[in-house]
Amino acid sequence: MKELALHGIRYLGLTLLLGLAGQALAAEVNWPRMTESADGVPIAYEVHGSGEPTLVFIHGWSCDGRYWRGQVPHFSQQHRVVTIDLAGHGHSGLEREDFTMPAFGEDVKAVLEDLDVEHALLIGHSMGGPVAVEAARLVPERVIGIVGVDTFHNVAEEITEAQIDEMLEPIQQDFAAATRHFVASMLLEETDATLRDWIVQDMAAAPPQVATSAMQDMFTRHAEGEAAQHFEELTVPVVAINADLWPTDIEANRQLLPEFDAVIMEGTDHFLHMTRPAEFNQELERMIGTPP
Repeated sequence: MKELALHGIRYLGLTLLLGLAGQALAAEVNWPRMTESADGVPIAYEVHGSGEPTLVFIHGWSCDGRYWRGQVPHFSQQHRVVTIDLAGHGHSGLEREDFTMPAFGEDVKAVLEDLDVEHALLIGHSMGGPVAVEAARLVPERVIGIVGVDTFHNVAEEITEAQIDEMLEPIQQDFAAATRHFVASMLLEETDATLRDWIVQDMAAAPPQVATSAMQDMFTRHAEGEAAQHFEELTVPVVAINADLWPTDIEANRQLLPEFDAVIMEGTDHFLHMTRPAEFNQELERMIGTPP
C-alpha cells in the first residue's frame, strides 16, 4: 500500500509538472486569432511584434496570409504586424454567398476593430489593393494610408463586359488548369523554380467558387466605375510599389487622387514581395519611414 501511495504521489507530481510545462509552452506560442466579419463569417488573422503604426497586410486573389512570410519577420521587429485571411481564403470561413470587395473590406474592418487598431497602414497585394480601399472607406478613423503592391496600375482604365467574360470563361470551365496558366504568366522565368511552382499550385488549389466570385466582382466594379469613384473619394494617402511587368499610369491615377505616387521595381514580377523580398522590404520600409 505504501508503494502504491508513493507511486500515486509521483504520478500527481509528474502530472503537475507536465501541466505547468504545457501552460508555459502555450503561453510562448503565438496562436492565430479569429473574429467575425459583419455577416458572421469567421476571419482568421495573425499578430506579430509591436509598435506603431500597425502594418496590416492584405493578400491578393486566391492567396492568404502566408504570402507575406517574407515581410513578417522583418517588419515585426519595429511594428505590430497583422496578416489576414480574407473570407474564403486560408483558414477563414466560406459561408458567404458572394465574395465581393466591400465584403472583404468588412473582413479587414472586423480585424482592426477586434484589435482596436488606432493607426493602421494597409498594405494590399493585387486584389488586396481594392480591398484596402474598401476597408479605408469603412474605418477612415483607423487607417492612416494605403500601400498597394503591384496594383492600382490605372484605376480608371476602361474595361468592357466582353473582356470580363473572356477572362472569366477559362476559370469557369477548368479552374485549376486555367489558374495555373494565369498565375504562371505573372511570374518571370528566372524566378526561383521552387517558389514559382508553389505559388502556381497553391493558387490553383483555391476554392473555385470563391475565386470566380471575387474576380467577377472586382472586374465588374472596375468596369462600372465604382472602383475609380471609391479611389477618388479616399481621405487617406495612397502609394504603390509595383513591378514593371505591366505599366503603371501614375498621372492617370493622380487625376483621381492628386497625391498618388508609385515606385517601380524593375525586372520583377507580380509577386515581387515574395520573389524579391529584401528589395521590396527596403522600399516599404522607406515609405513607412516617411508615411504616405
